[in-house]
Amino acid sequence: MNWTIICCIIGILSGTSSAIFLLSLDYVSQLQSQFSWIYLFLPIGGLFIGYMYFIGPKEASDGNNIILKEFKNGNSKISILMAPMVYLGTLITHLLGGSAGREGTAVQMSTSIADQFSRFVNFNSTDRKILLCIGISGGFASVFGTPIAGAIFALEILTFQKFPYKFIIPSFITAFIAHFCCTYLWNVGHSEYHLFSHTPITINNLLLIILASISFGFAAQLFAFFANLFSTFAKAITQNNVIKPVIGGLILVVLYTAFNCKAYYGLGLKGIETSFFIPLRDMNFLIKILLTTFTLAFGFKGGEVTPLFYIGATLGNYLFQWIPLPLDLLAALGFVAVFAGATHSVFASSAMAFELFGIEHLHYFIIACFIANLFSGKRGIYESQDSFMQKIKFPSIEKLFKLRN
Repeated sequence: MNWTIICCIIGILSGTSSAIFLLSLDYVSQLQSQFSWIYLFLPIGGLFIGYMYFIGPKEASDGNNIILKEFKNGNSKISILMAPMVYLGTLITHLLGGSAGREGTAVQMSTSIADQFSRFVNFNSTDRKILLCIGISGGFASVFGTPIAGAIFALEILTFQKFPYKFIIPSFITAFIAHFCCTYLWNVGHSEYHLFSHTPITINNLLLIILASISFGFAAQLFAFFANLFSTFAKAITQNNVIKPVIGGLILVVLYTAFNCKAYYGLGLKGIETSFFIPLRDMNFLIKILLTTFTLAFGFKGGEVTPLFYIGATLGNYLFQWIPLPLDLLAALGFVAVFAGATHSVFASSAMAFELFGIEHLHYFIIACFIANLFSGKRGIYESQDSFMQKIKFPSIEKLFKLRN
């Protein structure tokens, strides 16, 4: 078995699928911005998504968690239908103004494509796990344009407790090929961010960054808390997964009509860019947490990572009122640290900081990701993930509520 050839094929397929997805997502996002009233069709879109997942393979509704479950247990193959289903579901969600991301879609598409190799080649259990790992790395790397972070992200969320060395090279090969395929073969660009401030290493700055990072950790914990809360709420309303997104769509229509929520539609890329340069005094991060967790809990499709970037960047911007650090540095720290806390992926988040913001402030980013992870609680956005956060006891929002009650 030649893993180099397999990685090249999966990398090309992952990069191509991400390129098609990103181009499609850009198109529907433009349509959504042109027709501000289109959010009124959210219940109809929810009905379509709910019915599509009802008639499709049952495990597809688990999203990224089915990949983690298969990595642990390996009981069945991931259906190829998962790719077109999450692709269509995400485009509908974004077209109609749902607050969601893109990482989950790219990863699920890439991994479902990669796992089809196990239908034709007799992989043993370890090789099958490598296949799932490179599926994740290819999808993540190509959708964000961060191959190093993509490779490490796959390794970190899948194999944190046992880090097999034979996973490393295939993960990196696939990530870089997928990235180059998406970026250079298909000429699909990615968001670019720049830090113009220069912050020296001092004790005072370190203490301020630790203080900000604790806030980022609690923001990640808050995201996981509301994701669980709204998921429980949605199940309490109805167990029917076809009707659930219809009800969620109706509630969102009421909220969007009553309040001006246009700034929180979709990925929120403009909000992320703005947070690096213009001080904002609104608690945009909290609204994004509520809308994203609600949208996904009621069955609409997409990812969590780009909204987490938005939440972190706007929270860092908000903290600028009290923490005397450069605005762009605070936004950048929040960008990666909230992601680190919500996914329990310190190394991947630090690598992403290096790829997006350069090496000058990398020491600050590593500290921020580590501290945010410590204060993010045990629960992350991936229910089936094993991480060291499950092994330690630390303050959680659930415990704070119990103490108050």
